[in-house]
Amino acid sequence: MEHQLLCCEVETIRRAYPDTNLLNDRVLRAMLKTEETCAPSVSYFKCVQREIVPSMRKIVATWMLEVCEEQKCEEEVFPLAMNYLDRFLSLEPLKKSRLQLLGATCMFVASKMKETIPLTAEKLCIYTDNSIRPEELLQMELLLVNKLKWNLAAMTPHDFIEHFLSKMPEADENKQIIRKHAQTFVALCAT
Repeated sequence: MEHQLLCCEVETIRRAYPDTNLLNDRVLRAMLKTEETCAPSVSYFKCVQREIVPSMRKIVATWMLEVCEEQKCEEEVFPLAMNYLDRFLSLEPLKKSRLQLLGATCMFVASKMKETIPLTAEKLCIYTDNSIRPEELLQMELLLVNKLKWNLAAMTPHDFIEHFLSKMPEADENKQIIRKHAQTFVALCAT
């Protein structure tokens, strides 16, 4: 019996047809170069953060993924939110009591960037069991975008999936399954 992952969800979102002009090697090289400018420091737990440890990041990342899944966010929202979270933590020490606020804020901003109907501050506060107020989230949003110097169009691993799929000789129906598995893998790697 052949072992394989099952991916039974059917994508119901209508998407534009991929533009093959955007899937060439020149664009891929430009994306790789851009990715470098938006990469977080790999040593921020040692050099910047005094209270936050990797296990805390894992907990908030898992929570963020669950919120994104429950809210049926676009696949790009979670990896982008995690990019914002890691970049912020690379730059600014944060008290552990504010980590969930930062995670909610990162989802808030990422959903504004990628969703047609973004998550609301009020809805995100509910997901924190009302441990934060919408005003706090909006204040943290200003701090986040300023610390990131408004560089919010970051490249994430998710952005490369279509490029890699375009290079594969697979049939289109197989690419849909591969795409879904790749999206899942990207999300798991970000947690």
